Parts: sequence; C-alpha cells; structure tokens
Amino acid sequence: MKKKLLFVFLIVFLLAAVSIIGLHTPAKNINQHHASNKQGKPVILLLVDSLMDEPLQKAVADGNAPAFEFLINNGRYYTDLVSSYPTMSVTIDSTLLTGTYANGHRIPGLAWFKTDENRLVNYGSGLNEIIALGVKQVTTDSMLHLNQKHLNKQTATIYEELASRNLKAASLNGLIYRGPKPHTLTIPNGAAWLNMLPKTIQTQGPSLLSMGAFSHFSPKNDLQLWKSAGLTDAATANELVYLIEQNQLPAFTLAYFPELDKQVHKHGSMAVKGILQVDKELQTILNTYRSWEEAMEQAIWIVCGDSGQADILADGQTAEIDINQLLSQFTVWNAGEEASPASFQIVPALNARMTYLHLLDEQLSYLEVAAKLTADSRIGFVAWSENGIHYVSSPKSNELFTFSPNGDYTDPYQQTWSIDGDETILGLTTNDQNDIQFDDYPDALARLHGALHSHDGRFLIADALPGYEFIAKHTPKHSGGAGHGSLHKLDSTIPLIIAGTSIEPDSRRLVDFKQWVEALTDLQSKRIE
Repeated sequence: MKKKLLFVFLIVFLLAAVSIIGLHTPAKNINQHHASNKQGKPVILLLVDSLMDEPLQKAVADGNAPAFEFLINNGRYYTDLVSSYPTMSVTIDSTLLTGTYANGHRIPGLAWFKTDENRLVNYGSGLNEIIALGVKQVTTDSMLHLNQKHLNKQTATIYEELASRNLKAASLNGLIYRGPKPHTLTIPNGAAWLNMLPKTIQTQGPSLLSMGAFSHFSPKNDLQLWKSAGLTDAATANELVYLIEQNQLPAFTLAYFPELDKQVHKHGSMAVKGILQVDKELQTILNTYRSWEEAMEQAIWIVCGDSGQADILADGQTAEIDINQLLSQFTVWNAGEEASPASFQIVPALNARMTYLHLLDEQLSYLEVAAKLTADSRIGFVAWSENGIHYVSSPKSNELFTFSPNGDYTDPYQQTWSIDGDETILGLTTNDQNDIQFDDYPDALARLHGALHSHDGRFLIADALPGYEFIAKHTPKHSGGAGHGSLHKLDSTIPLIIAGTSIEPDSRRLVDFKQWVEALTDLQSKRIE
C-alpha cells in the first residue's frame, strides 16, 4: 500500500515505455545560491519509513547495524513515539511538518473523497487501483495537487516558518515539502509526451529541494527507471552526503528513506533486511565526517520511523475485510466504475487498515451503516461525527462511546475532553481525578478527532483490529505480510533516536516535532539576527 508517490512515479515511467537515458537533470550549483549555515548546529532528521523498535533492536543486538547502534549509544533512544492518523505517510509527514493533525493540515490519507469535485483522490496506493482511477489523475494529484493545493495553505510548514526567520532548509526525497521558494521539477519525456504531465512543473519548496530524477544535487546518484528514478535510500543518502561535503547543510534537513516499508509489507513486521540496508546508508553518511564522534559534534541527529506495521494473517479470506461484501445491501462505488460516484450510496476510501466511508445518500444514517460494520468482529471500532459530538461503536460493546474537545477530562498531553459511554471501546481508562490514560490507541481522542475533521462530507471511519485489513475491488492486499493505517499502537508507535542535543520535544508525538525543530534552530536564528 505505501509505495505511495514513489510507486506513482514509477508507474508513469512504465506506462510511457520509453528510455530515460538523458533524464538526469543537471546537478545544481548550490554554492552560488545557498550560503553555508555556520551560525549554529544544523538539525538532520532521518525519517525511515516503517522503522519499528523490535526488528531494530534485533538488528543491533545481532551486531549487524553499527550505525544505528552508534546513534543509540551516543544519544537517547525511545520506543514510544506516537504517529499521526491515519497512519499513512502523506498524512504522517503532513503532521510532522505542520505540527497539526489531519484537521489542521487537511491531508486525510493516501485515499479520500473530495466532495466539491465528486471524486476519489488517491496519491498512489497500488498498480490496479492506479490504473482503475487513471494514471493521469493519480499522478496529477500526487505531483501537482498534494503539496500545492490539498495541503492546507492556512497551516504553515516547518520550511515556511524557518524561512520567515531567514533560515534555510532542505527536503531530500520527502513526500511533503511545501515551502516559500519556487522550484522547477523536470518530468520525463514519456510522461509529457503522453500528456500525463507538463514537461516541467513549477512548485514551492524549501531552500533545497531534492526529488530523485525530478530535481537533485549529487552527480553520484543513479536515477535509472529500474532504481525507482532516484527515489531510493541510496539517493537520499547521496544527497545528504553531498550537502555535508559541500559545507552546505542548512539549518534543518529532512532526509526520507522509503525502502524499508516495502520489505515490511512483503515479509512482515520482523523484516530486518531493510533495516540493514538503511544502516549501510547511515554508515555512508557518518563516514563523511572524520569520525562518527565528530558527526555528533557537528550536527543534531534525529532518527525515527513514520509508522509501525501490524502483521496481516496469511489466510487472505480471514485477513481481508471486503467492504463490498460487508456493505452488500448498499450500492458501493469502486475505482474504475463507469458511473459517477454520485450514483452510489457509499464511496469507500481505503487506507489499508482503516477506511473512510462517504455516505452520498442523504437518507442513510450513520447508525444504519455502523451497525453493518460492527457486525464484523475483525473491526476494532467505527466512528463518525454529528452535531459537534464524535460517536464510536464497536463489535465488542452494545454501548456507544462519545467524546468532544474541551471538557472535564484531561489526557497525558494536557488536552481536555468531554467523554461519555463505554470508554473501553478505545481502550481508555480514567481515575477519580478525571485523568485519561491510553493503551491500545495512543493519543486516541486527538488523532481520531483530527481524522473526523480532515475533510468535508458525511463519512464514517472504520478501523481494523491487528491481523486484518480492508480491501475493495482494486486495492492492494498484504496477507502474510504487514500493513498499517489504523489507530492501533502496532501501527502508531515508533522508535526515536535523539543525538547531539539535550533538547527534547514537549512530548513524544510527531505532532510536536515542528515546535521542537523550531526550538532546536532558535539559536541559529538569534545568531543571524
């Protein structure tokens, strides 16, 4: 599922069926345009897709991940960093860069229904779904609309905030990158020839923007088709090495490593091979310095995953919650249907282990559809929002749970809520002081509230228990492997390494990273002033 934008780009090239010889864009002479940031200690965030604690600990214990081991031993290591929701990379990265959940940044997931255009938005889930929706539509959404139109313009990114303080930043193969500086992305001839995309795309990003074959710095990068056109771990590492060697590290750099995710989807949550591959790239980066100890002295290093993954049962018939079967008494639209979605009662937007279900039939009630969903014991919960109150139902309870912001109950993040009903549905516990504690669903109320207000329309959210995932007519399947998307802690809890600084985020949540990065770069800003 989370081949995401990388997969979309690759599909464009495959369908074009042309050679990409000569696709390389000239390496940019960054020395001419970006004065070296010597005013303070640069912050380097290494974002490793689907990095999880248990396989990482195993790789380190076996002595096979020396770079990870060094960073852990020379910094602080935590296992309980909380992701965003749904746990899909475009939503997670939007949260990291904006400091808001989906209600703030307005990227609801990898797939979501856009009511004002009466269509399903999909940034690139799997080959069959991409073809069913139309390669041009998916590519346009991922390349043109995601950063420049869909990401809430009223919510500033880290890159925009740093620029307002005269600090430079870099995005190396990041999925979300909106910033204040104009950039030109060069599109392969085949895609332009087939009228999928224009030859060049004007976009807005941070001071330094690297996106594989579309925009890059290092002449060492191999940007061939069969190597994902430069959207690889090795390419990301080469770009970072180049910035270090050229003494061009800006105040903040986000370097995204995408390939571990594929290994975990295929082989399950304990897949270690991808971690070892990432470790080799980290060794290459650290070797750029005279010693690894010097690397700790010269920069602040943050390493984390974006989401976890839950193992999916090997028996597909058991593991796969088929939305069309579950809601067979309704008319359900699937990607590739000739008729308009408006002709159907329900439009699902599947995000692997969670799904949005948009009720286009105004006569359908939330309770009516929720009752059908909670008849399936593989579903953890169903949620919807109505008249300012959030409702949550579950197959394991005959009672509803309701909550809304601002109230007498306080969670561990000092967020207050009004709650009522069966709190065990979301694994909450409360005490006599009205304190809320989370268990299976970390930061459950704020993250679920964010998803329920992430976009317009009448919709429910269904969230699968571990071992299961949602499927529809063309969606990917991961039986025998692993998947994510849900609110559950297996999908939501990730490791965090902090080295080179004693300053930590206010809490271990990705939503707090933006404020943290701003604090880490504050010294640089003051010295510039």
